[in-house]
Amino acid sequence: LKTYQTQNREVDMKEQNENKDKIIRTLRNYGIEITSIKATVGPTITLYEIVPQAGVRISRIRNLEDDIALSLSALGIRIIAPIPGKGTVGIEVPNKDPQIVSMQSVISSKKFQECTYDLPVALGKTITNDVFIFDLTKMPHLLVAGATGQGKSVGLNAIITSLLYKKHPSEMKMVLIDPKMVEFNIYSTIERHYLAKLPDAEKAIITDVSKVTQTLNSLTKEMDDRYELLMKAHVRTIKEYNDKFIKRRLNPKNGHRYLPYIVVVIDEFGDLIMTAGKEIEMPIARIAQKARAVGIHMVIATQRPTTNIITGTIKANFPARIAFRVTSQIDSRTILDMNGANQLIGRGDMLFSQGSNLIRIQCAFVDTPEVEEISQYIGQQQGYESAFALPEVDLPDGEEKVGSVDLNERDTLFDEAARLIVVHQQGSTSLIQRKFSIGYNRAGRLMDQLEAAGIVGPVQGSKPREVYISDEYSLEKLLDSLQ
Repeated sequence: LKTYQTQNREVDMKEQNENKDKIIRTLRNYGIEITSIKATVGPTITLYEIVPQAGVRISRIRNLEDDIALSLSALGIRIIAPIPGKGTVGIEVPNKDPQIVSMQSVISSKKFQECTYDLPVALGKTITNDVFIFDLTKMPHLLVAGATGQGKSVGLNAIITSLLYKKHPSEMKMVLIDPKMVEFNIYSTIERHYLAKLPDAEKAIITDVSKVTQTLNSLTKEMDDRYELLMKAHVRTIKEYNDKFIKRRLNPKNGHRYLPYIVVVIDEFGDLIMTAGKEIEMPIARIAQKARAVGIHMVIATQRPTTNIITGTIKANFPARIAFRVTSQIDSRTILDMNGANQLIGRGDMLFSQGSNLIRIQCAFVDTPEVEEISQYIGQQQGYESAFALPEVDLPDGEEKVGSVDLNERDTLFDEAARLIVVHQQGSTSLIQRKFSIGYNRAGRLMDQLEAAGIVGPVQGSKPREVYISDEYSLEKLLDSLQ
């Protein structure tokens, strides 16, 4: 990882005191007196906490947002009134020259090195310059959203990097789904160590939409298999199960195996929904609902989580949300169910909401060359023979039966319709309707049966179907063979 030379820069006291005075002056101009003000400096934001005098209504301070921004000539400020858990009102002001929070400073921090979480994710630094780490197993699933170019993909890379740093390949596998095709391509070198894929797939990083549905269905199958193993072992969570397995209290001959965590990362989820729709929603909703106890966790990134992209069922199962900067208040409401994400300053500035409380974090910056070096370093080490194989999914039989035609149950008019079509050399449903004076449904069914028998070709839009048989003699032979 790359080290940046901006680690412990001294705090710019002059800028801070000027801002304090300006805030006090602006509030005083509007007749609001305050008793105390103090500043907390973060990497990109300074938080000024003020205690208003008794009898001042908080809503009055909240309404002065633009006036304070004007007097500070700042990019855009955010007023938190009141700060939960403290008796103060917070005013967040962007710093004049923001610091880069490097991934190296976050990962080498004592807090991350010593944390004992099952799936620790280091996101970046909070306003107070503390490293922010959360446990993905407690989340269970994470929804990342933000306008394009505000750092979503960097955020996903930071999440993946911190997991790679902390977990051994035997403890964690990843399924990377990337409709953009270029974001996760750099992880292809660690395929044999950390990635999971379908047995017949060539690439471990899934870019093709049809493969996505197969993979997700196979994950739901894996989830059901794991639940059965847990049931046999009489435990409730994957952690208890693996503890039992390591202590040799489960027999591998009975199908028991060590279960690694599976983290599914989906970039550009909106694109998938547009191309595949319902087929993708179903397995994702199922995984989101019940896969946390068996250690399958999802991280979904999308540009704008509107209701048609992220349905209510999916959203209800993603309690943890990360919002990068968005353009409008409505977008911010759809992600976090409250305002705030539209006042961020962009470039990795984000709000992390879990339940009701919002935490503002400057996301750690991890560049493509750094990720490349990490994955090459892992790729040079001893790995497994192949990527972790997900179970194969048989296509449900129900799907094929709906459209298929059974030639043993032919219509009584089948032979006559076939002769008619061959004589006229024109495969149109309306012709059958007119000649036999039958309804469209029956004529359409007749047409399907003729297609199944190989007499007419498939539908060609508005043009009539092609007729494959040219003379009546060969038709009679075909009809005899069908008897």
